[in-house]
Amino acid sequence: MSFFAKSPAAPLRNETEQQRNRRFRRMQWASFFAITLGYSMYYVCRTSLNVVKKPIIDAGILDAAQLGVISSALLFTYAVGKFVNGFLADHSNIRRFMAAGLLVSTVANITVGLLGFLSVRGMVLSQTAFYILFAGLWAVNGWTQSMGAPPCVVSLSRWYPLSRRGTFYGFWSLSHNLGEFFSFLLVGGLVSLFGWQFGFIGAAVAGMIGFILIVLLLHDSPEAEGMPSVAVMAGEETDEQAKHHSVGISQKEVLKNPYVWILACASACMYVSRYAVNGWGVLFLQEAKGFSLATATQIISVNALLGIIGTVFSGWLSDTAFKGNRYIPAVAAGVLEVLSLILFAFGGSALWLNILAMVLFGIAIGILICFLGGLMAVDIVPREASGAALGVVGIASYAAAGLQDIASGLLLDNHKILVVNPDGVEQYTYNFTPALLFWIIAAALSVLLVCVVWRKKKNKS
Repeated sequence: MSFFAKSPAAPLRNETEQQRNRRFRRMQWASFFAITLGYSMYYVCRTSLNVVKKPIIDAGILDAAQLGVISSALLFTYAVGKFVNGFLADHSNIRRFMAAGLLVSTVANITVGLLGFLSVRGMVLSQTAFYILFAGLWAVNGWTQSMGAPPCVVSLSRWYPLSRRGTFYGFWSLSHNLGEFFSFLLVGGLVSLFGWQFGFIGAAVAGMIGFILIVLLLHDSPEAEGMPSVAVMAGEETDEQAKHHSVGISQKEVLKNPYVWILACASACMYVSRYAVNGWGVLFLQEAKGFSLATATQIISVNALLGIIGTVFSGWLSDTAFKGNRYIPAVAAGVLEVLSLILFAFGGSALWLNILAMVLFGIAIGILICFLGGLMAVDIVPREASGAALGVVGIASYAAAGLQDIASGLLLDNHKILVVNPDGVEQYTYNFTPALLFWIIAAALSVLLVCVVWRKKKNKS
């Protein structure tokens, strides 16, 4: 535990104010690039399974319900882990903490890929053995994945003043979209060319790149580098009472704050629809609309790519145009999310129409990941409890995402349709309508919950 403990404050260096400011900005930007690019590689190691579901089903290795359980194993351990690691990150050396999580996630991915070769036609591993090992490794992956976002948010709190936190939180949040885009493009390409096992191996390579970036570029805190805190550097006014609060007391206040929990529920509903599209969207486009694997992955990747626009500009726009008010753009994005889901689900099979649906969905989710996924909760708690606030939001969001995976898998398996092709061969296809309605209703509930906390003001400490 001492290895992961927060670095103690170093003595102030003997340097001019100009030298100190220059050094601060250099480390500030290095840390920002480390958490943004590093966390995008976390996402590649997390979403690799989403791309390979159809090839695994077609190979007869696992069915939709089993894949739903495996996906939920990651999401459930991620949910609990994000809560626990959110609280730990407030006390941690964020470079060591974040790097360790990505390293284990990388090992989990490459192990699943190698086990996949042994499971083909049950040569070495039976399908049951592969299923159990896959689920176990993915549960471990879920826990170590939860060591990614909390240190990133803590880093933003340690290195950026309150007046600019929303802007850079939005810029950092594009790592979600970059990771999903890299995953669908890189992993999808490798799967199409070489087979589904190489999707996990490619994700592991991306994980190692992220690990190296974090180790080389991420810095723990200004104080550990012989500088004053960011609040002192920025000349911020803080609540006098908050100055005397320890990290532990501030974290307890987070747990007692009802607005944090309401925002967590709103994020949970949004994560149902987000993970539904990312996890089952490729299969939906293949089964219900007849797209090939390559085309389906490209359509879904548009969602991740266009989400960058919504994510990058959301924090900046709310900091400037709305003076730090996140609620107006959050509600607008929620409504857009619902409309884009309806278009995606029931809009027909035209390629341009499905791309348009993913463009709108991506922009909406990009904004909501930034706001509901953490920033709005972080805004209303003290700076030293940023990780705790993210932990509360995280456990609700990913528990809901895990339940979604199980529910969606069961809804699909319980609504199979027997189809006879022109050659007289009977096969089952999935009726996606019940699952689609489930995703749309969850998105609508998210908008309603945001309206409940409309007037809650930001914390100034």
